[in-house]
Amino acid sequence: MELHRAEKTKQKNMDIINLLLKELEAEFNITKKFLAIVPTDKFDWAPHEKSMKMKSLVVHIADLPRWVSLALTTDGLDFETEPYTEPPVESSDDLVKILEKNYREGKADLEKASESNLNGRWVLRMGKQVLADYSKYETIRHSISQTIHHRAQLGVYLRLLNIPIPGSYGPSADDQRF
Repeated sequence: MELHRAEKTKQKNMDIINLLLKELEAEFNITKKFLAIVPTDKFDWAPHEKSMKMKSLVVHIADLPRWVSLALTTDGLDFETEPYTEPPVESSDDLVKILEKNYREGKADLEKASESNLNGRWVLRMGKQVLADYSKYETIRHSISQTIHHRAQLGVYLRLLNIPIPGSYGPSADDQRF
């Protein structure tokens, strides 16, 4: 009886990790389509003075899968002691390479994860100011949610620039196959 319960618990844990891996892969594939069409001549463009410049937005999107590894290999991040430095990007190919690297590393760390890894605490701060205090699982979910959120933001940028938008969870209005 005890063995059966332990096996069910192990299966449940693997189900959570497998579900996260499946979601991470799906969002990676959608995001890759978006980043591949970003026009480099519009890197300094923003739709509004309060909006992020296109380049900063797309580099952030390409960087987000790295947070899966951060969640699983650290207990947090302090921007005061580890300030963010935007990686150099010259082309949409550079963006896709950053995304692919971060996805591969995040996926590899998630494949090695266990329930105890997912339950640990992870804190994002700016010195003494706590910006987020999550479980490692919540940090992974947050990184996936941030990918979706900022990719939708990128979709608005692309639409305003009259660039056809790829489908995400089905065809877009620009997909003429349907």
